[in-house]
Amino acid sequence: MSGFEAGEARRRFAEEARAERPDLALLCLLIGAEPDRELDEAALDAAQIELDRLAGELPYRPGGPREWAVALRELLGERYGFRGAAADYERLESSLLHRVLVRRRGLPILLSVVWVEVARRAGAPVYGVALPGHFVVGFGPPADRERQVLVDPFDGGRILSGEDAESLVTAATGARLEPSMLVPAEPLDVVMRILNNIRSWALARPERSDVALWAVELALAVPSHPARLRYEKGQLLVQRGDFVGGAVELEEYAGLVEVVDEGTAERVRKEAFAARAMLN
Repeated sequence: MSGFEAGEARRRFAEEARAERPDLALLCLLIGAEPDRELDEAALDAAQIELDRLAGELPYRPGGPREWAVALRELLGERYGFRGAAADYERLESSLLHRVLVRRRGLPILLSVVWVEVARRAGAPVYGVALPGHFVVGFGPPADRERQVLVDPFDGGRILSGEDAESLVTAATGARLEPSMLVPAEPLDVVMRILNNIRSWALARPERSDVALWAVELALAVPSHPARLRYEKGQLLVQRGDFVGGAVELEEYAGLVEVVDEGTAERVRKEAFAARAMLN
């Protein structure tokens, strides 16, 4: 493999993020092109083909939501061993779809992407569910709690009872499970959550500011991104010694927030001034 030409993967990521119906699998695979410079078009195709192959091993229309959930658990969780463990939170590759497909290990949200993409290709009524602190997969009508079936790919596709889902939310936030938490997650929301996970991983490792930077830059290419990402990018650039580039980002963020928060804008402008002063 030779990898993409400089900037090509990011261009495609930005283009796909603006598409009318963004391809979740493709966006996740293009994220992987940042840390894995050997990833190329053939590797993207191979990953998509693997998702197609797995879908082809599912039974033909096995039944309702629970039957679909059981079929996915038997195939992905039991036969192929897709699941997660605590140690996976310490590995960047647990957030990279092409690596998760090979290792069959990953974070809850990446394993859920595998479940959703395989099930969707087979015709299942499937979607991701962004519970606070733990991503899961839903089958069946999301507005009907009696018929909706939730599964936890991180636990090998275990079917969750209402009490199980409640416990996941309570453990993560201390709050109760609300019906609004069970709606299908949009592809771009999934992508932003994955990039947030990558940024959190990198920010806990100051020596990996390179990872934090590319994760922020990809997030900035997603429409309707939080304005604060520009501030975070400016801080990272300054941290990495690009004082002018960082100052420019900080000044642009100050201009964005000035209308609603003059105090924050003034503070950020002082940070930008300090960054430029480091050149002297």
